[in-house]
Amino acid sequence: MRSLNRRELFRATAGLSAAAGLSRFVAAGGAGMHMGLVTYMWGAKMDLPTLIAACTKSGMLGVELRTQHAHGVEPTLSKAQRAEVKKRFADSPVTLVGYGANSEFHSPDPAVLRKNIEEAKAYVQLMADCGGLGVKVKPNTLPKDVPKEKTIEQIGKALNEVAAYGANYGQKIRVEVHGHLTQNPTVMKQIFDVATNKNCYICWNSNDEDLDPPGLEANFAMLKPRLGDTVHVRELNVGDYPYTKLMKLFTGMNYKGWILMEARTEQADKVAAMAEQVAVFKKMIAS
Repeated sequence: MRSLNRRELFRATAGLSAAAGLSRFVAAGGAGMHMGLVTYMWGAKMDLPTLIAACTKSGMLGVELRTQHAHGVEPTLSKAQRAEVKKRFADSPVTLVGYGANSEFHSPDPAVLRKNIEEAKAYVQLMADCGGLGVKVKPNTLPKDVPKEKTIEQIGKALNEVAAYGANYGQKIRVEVHGHLTQNPTVMKQIFDVATNKNCYICWNSNDEDLDPPGLEANFAMLKPRLGDTVHVRELNVGDYPYTKLMKLFTGMNYKGWILMEARTEQADKVAAMAEQVAVFKKMIAS
């Protein structure tokens, strides 16, 4: 047999990691949607063994690691350290859903833009080595001194480059609906009119702007064709965001992916709080 080149090897390895993640996902009762955790805020101070244990005990069997948190999974890890991260997840029921980077692509400074693109690529390599399934990036704003259309095109083109790179490593690029002006669903749709690479997906972020005219259902329908396998929510039983209606929209499209908790409240017992959210989620889906 011929030897695999580097790109083919990463694709093969990523495929095996994805299959393993899916098997754990289904085994945990998540044939459709399942709940996981973004390390912001409840997992921010947990080291990696503590984080995996908390997810296991609470039933949040997937995790998106946010950068600069106590888990310590960063591009500075050595090859051996990355292998250890991969093994820790493989030996647990918890899926490494992916990574939450701060890479953003709106700066009018070409050097800053290039730095963020290369940073995103480094996170792609990190997740490929650690057995993750994708990397979350985000737009943050539309600079007021630059024409809106120019920035939107720049963001979209940058996403195409990162998504093409991610595909070579078997890593999905997930774009969080995030940032001043850019978290408007209409603006996100305009960005994705440019970001046409099929490996580029929208991560729904449960923002108040989702409810702006023409309303949740219409805004959801507008972004639905490009939704990926991750959704960010806050506490499902806190505040007035219509999570029950949102879950109905996802179940209605036979969504198969992760509902990831980005907690906003401070809790003394994080594991108990996580377990409570899993129970709320399951009840919401069942109803």
